[in-house]
Amino acid sequence: MSLNHPMIVEVWPGDWGLPSVDLECLKILALVKFSGKEFKIKVCKNPYWTPKSTLPVVSHGKHVFHDYDEVMSYLRIKNVSPDHGLSTVEEADCLAYTYMVKEKLFPALQYIWWLDEKNYAGLTRPWYCKVIPFPFNFYYPQRFVSDAKKTVEAVCETETISEIENKLYSDAEKCLTSLSVKLGEKDFMFGSHPTSLDAVVFAYLAPLLKAPFKNPILQNHLKSCTNLQKLVSRICQRYFPLDYQAFEHKRKNEGIKSNLSSDVDSDYPHKTRNTIVAALIATFAMTGYAFMVGLVQVESMPKPKNIRISNEV
Repeated sequence: MSLNHPMIVEVWPGDWGLPSVDLECLKILALVKFSGKEFKIKVCKNPYWTPKSTLPVVSHGKHVFHDYDEVMSYLRIKNVSPDHGLSTVEEADCLAYTYMVKEKLFPALQYIWWLDEKNYAGLTRPWYCKVIPFPFNFYYPQRFVSDAKKTVEAVCETETISEIENKLYSDAEKCLTSLSVKLGEKDFMFGSHPTSLDAVVFAYLAPLLKAPFKNPILQNHLKSCTNLQKLVSRICQRYFPLDYQAFEHKRKNEGIKSNLSSDVDSDYPHKTRNTIVAALIATFAMTGYAFMVGLVQVESMPKPKNIRISNEV
């Protein structure tokens, strides 16, 4: 089927200025967007009804794809891959860095989203339980927790939580530092145009950077890599401007409301007292004015009449 007809990309909902919060969905959204071809986003809150009960799902005519590699191969067949024009060396680098991100960064992200108790209780589970309809909002979070455990167990042979965290965070921080060095001062990983590596990096870093984690250890390290932070913002503004602008507008409005609320709260507990004092002052002022202009006059009280008490019976 000709790519003149738009592809349909079915994804988890977005938040925090992102078109989707799911990194697999973001990878495909960015990849297709970088290809320059038209597509339509279909937001899905219940993947149970999709062909494999998972997201994302990409459809184009009779073709249906369920993962990044399938979509990438399809775009290459159609000669619209964002990697078109890369040299052989650059293509090799692209594959190497993509593999590094998957091996070193992905396990840490799985741990942060689904296995870290603070993040899971304070962010991840409430978000998905709110989005997914009942009763599937009980099933899918537990399924994602199980998948995350398998991923972490595959790379960590240690048993204690602290050892697991040290291993995951150490690998992830080294990965982020390598990506930061690779990017340097360029707009994108290989120059002025985004490639599949940029799609992968964006998908892995954007939720880590944007989500309000309760335990932000790795998020803080990412924020220290200012060029990676700028890369995420650049892609959001250039390629997903509606989501970015809607979130910024919402955040400004919430900031204004917060400031107004703070001003009101700062008056308490003197607000009631000030209101009463102001009312008394206004009352005295109006009364004084009324006396002055003659609206109110004080009449002298009449003398009491003589009262005679009779002794007569």
